[in-house]
Amino acid sequence: MTKEREGELLAILLSVLEGIFPIWSIIAVKKIGAVHSYAGGLIFATIFFSALIFLKKRFDEFLKREALKDLILTSLLITILFSLLYIGLSYTTAANMSVILLMQIFFSYLYFNLFGKEKMDPIHSLGALLMGIGALIVLFPGEFRINKGDLLILLAAAIAPIANLYQKKAREKVSSETILLFRTVFALPFVLAFAYFFEPPVKWQEYKEVLIYLALNGLLVLGFGKILWVEALHRISVTKLSAMASFIPLFTLVFAYAFLNEIPTPLQTFGAFVIIAGSFLITRPR
Repeated sequence: MTKEREGELLAILLSVLEGIFPIWSIIAVKKIGAVHSYAGGLIFATIFFSALIFLKKRFDEFLKREALKDLILTSLLITILFSLLYIGLSYTTAANMSVILLMQIFFSYLYFNLFGKEKMDPIHSLGALLMGIGALIVLFPGEFRINKGDLLILLAAAIAPIANLYQKKAREKVSSETILLFRTVFALPFVLAFAYFFEPPVKWQEYKEVLIYLALNGLLVLGFGKILWVEALHRISVTKLSAMASFIPLFTLVFAYAFLNEIPTPLQTFGAFVIIAGSFLITRPR
């Protein structure tokens, strides 16, 4: 199996986990607030990555000075990005979030393909375009109104490709576990302070009611899922991985049907087939 094919498979597995992320996050945000929800997920993610680093005995990687710049920039950008996402979810819907995050395909193409050196051939570019269009068909709610939550998520989508670039550079020097533990430890004090000063206090009983969702987000999405993301990024381009993230709303549609009994419309079903057609093109060998 080629390195690029491995990256594509990792991206699909990641999409399964990310597909249910908005559902878990919305439940927690409505109960304890956006920043408290992010902080709770980060705590579980920190425990997860610390255990991995301990088991794999990779603490020495934190001493690699050549990786320090990329680690700090990655951590700073990701902290800002996820803070924008969680705060944005307080003002908009999970569906809107999924739609707007697809703009990272556009920003990736703009930064790295149009103005950068990361080129895609015409067939792969067509596949990326079809995946983006298909995801919009699946998620477009018929009446799309821009609000401050949507704008915050759009800003996060613009930041995402740059953060991924520095993650890709850091992965060339240290392991994915080191990158992700550095990220969570870097972010946690800022997020906890922000939650303390800018959100109402949360009672332990309220935390207990959403603890399972915080744990699932922290361990599976912010934890294992981000390992999949960094490893996929290590194998394929930023633009291609951003395009393959179009699978996420497709899986969200499946989960909504399975767990919430929400039946997709004919238009959404058509959009799903467009995503599949795009994925066929973008995963074709060069």
